Amino acid sequence: MSQCLTQECKLGQAARMDQEYERRLLRQTHFQNVSENMLSPSALSTRPVTSNSPGILPRKTGDRFIPTRASSNWSINFHAINENGKSPNQNRKTKEANSDNGKDGVAYAALLKNELLGAGIEKVSDPQTEDRRFQMPMQEQRNLFRYALSTKRSTTESGNEISPYSLSPVSNKSQKLLRSPRKPTRKISKIPFKVLDAPELQDDFYLNLVDWSAANVLSVGLGACVYLWSACTSQGNFVAVGTHKGYVQIWDAAAGKKLSSLDGHSARVGALAWNADHLSSGSRDRLILQRDVRTPPLQMERRLQGHRQEVCGLKWSPDHQHLASGGNDNKLFVWNNSSLSPVQQYTEHLAAVKAIAWSPHQHGLLASGGGTADRCIRFWNTLTCQPLQCVDTGSQVCNLAWSKHANELVSTHGYSQNQILVWKYPSLTQVAKLTGHSYRVLYLAISPDGEAIVTGAGDETLRFWNVFSKTRSTKESKSVLNLFTRIR
Repeated sequence: MSQCLTQECKLGQAARMDQEYERRLLRQTHFQNVSENMLSPSALSTRPVTSNSPGILPRKTGDRFIPTRASSNWSINFHAINENGKSPNQNRKTKEANSDNGKDGVAYAALLKNELLGAGIEKVSDPQTEDRRFQMPMQEQRNLFRYALSTKRSTTESGNEISPYSLSPVSNKSQKLLRSPRKPTRKISKIPFKVLDAPELQDDFYLNLVDWSAANVLSVGLGACVYLWSACTSQGNFVAVGTHKGYVQIWDAAAGKKLSSLDGHSARVGALAWNADHLSSGSRDRLILQRDVRTPPLQMERRLQGHRQEVCGLKWSPDHQHLASGGNDNKLFVWNNSSLSPVQQYTEHLAAVKAIAWSPHQHGLLASGGGTADRCIRFWNTLTCQPLQCVDTGSQVCNLAWSKHANELVSTHGYSQNQILVWKYPSLTQVAKLTGHSYRVLYLAISPDGEAIVTGAGDETLRFWNVFSKTRSTKESKSVLNLFTRIR
């Protein structure tokens, strides 16, 4: 009796399974008929197809949609798939790996799209400064396939056809693409090309212990001595040294002989700036002294008072008419040659101002950087006494220097990232970020040719970097009558 019941149950289950299979089969046949009616011209002309129409399966659950290719813009859709299919990290890694041939690859891809797909691309963006997407209308960036006819169809641009009299095998758009000017690829090495040991190089934010002369001689203050490192021979160059006791010593670098020792400061001298035969010195005694090194040592020329704490930054303007000074009182002053008081005062910084740099490209443009509590690089128009721009670097700004050949500047930083940054001006975009020092990058000097920089830190190393590219420019005259290049 139990076996009979079991067999009846099995037969009942089989019958129910057959009925469910029959319902599924009928439903699938019904959906296929509906899909064919939707794709037929008569159905498209009589009524619109929407997801709310009765008897129509929603778009997400269908598996038999056949794309319509009549209104597909293959050039746009192919490009969208090629660009958007990768994640940002993959795009970045590909960009770094193919930095040498990146521009050629983009131009070649654009040429293929012009000839095979009729994209009509005339210009390729710079892969380092701009996004690599070709300039196309945003409304045309859609999927590769479409499942409904578009009301507007793309038309070929005029002038894309090949002239019957042209000897070139490519279209007019591709010819313009090949003739478009191309900028050389900018490459900045992430590692220094030379590293020198600098024992006893002080880790003191308020000192300036490294300088690079116009005669390609590097001077470094190590402990109680000043060392000179030269890549070539030099003659008759003067070196100014500020001491901890407040003296300013003038040395003949070639002869290794001390010429004079100037007093006048009552505390250490941490900042020096040459202006032809005139030397400016800033001290912890809050004074700035200006002297002519050709006069007797006891004769003092000018005594500038304005800062309320140590003077830690001094820079003369390229026209040799204005002196910028920064102090531990968070102030930036501008002095001229005819007044004993500052003609301009800037008080926006929130920490000590040591980093100062005048632009060699724009008259009156001054850049300054603040310490740990400020972390900002600020730009000033000294002709109108107006602030221009400000960027928060995220760490202590120790030094600033402008490129001689391009509108760029380099900054070195301390707490807490110990990095070197290269900036474009006025966009203030970062061109490069260099790391390697394990302590604050407190010292910076630029080579006389304007291509390399040297940085020093409390890790007792000097590192040389190639950061600026040298462009074709008129060479500066080396005449003996040019007083501003004879002495540094």
